[in-house]
Amino acid sequence: MNRHAYSRSSRKRQCGATAVELAFVSIIFFTILIGVVEMGRMLYYWNSAVEATRLGARLAVVCDMNDSDIKSRMIAMWPELTTSRIQIDYLNPPNAVNTCTVDTCKRVSVRIVTFNENPLIPFLNLTLAVPAFETTLPREAMSSTNNAVCS
Repeated sequence: MNRHAYSRSSRKRQCGATAVELAFVSIIFFTILIGVVEMGRMLYYWNSAVEATRLGARLAVVCDMNDSDIKSRMIAMWPELTTSRIQIDYLNPPNAVNTCTVDTCKRVSVRIVTFNENPLIPFLNLTLAVPAFETTLPREAMSSTNNAVCS
């Protein structure tokens, strides 16, 4: 008889312990899970930035200089971009003193300026800097005439 009374009182005392343990484990588990999802989102941003600069550089070397379509197509590829974050530089040879023209440009550099992103990780107030991404390509046609890429 004593044995049954002991086991009932023991179970009664531990009734809420499982719920408390589940709460602690759940907090840790969901924090890690959301952190992994947010890190995946950041990697997606970085990959999108690389692909947008590649597209912008490709368009800049084969289309007209300073074509407004270059930035708009980069933004269409990665909607988080704004025109103020995109820099397109037409580069002269190192010893040239005049400004770059369609005939004298040797390279085109497209760059996305650094900006901050706030991941949504619970209990952590983080700000991660998305680094500057740059792609430089040698000059090609730089003319939209009869060029299907620029249309």
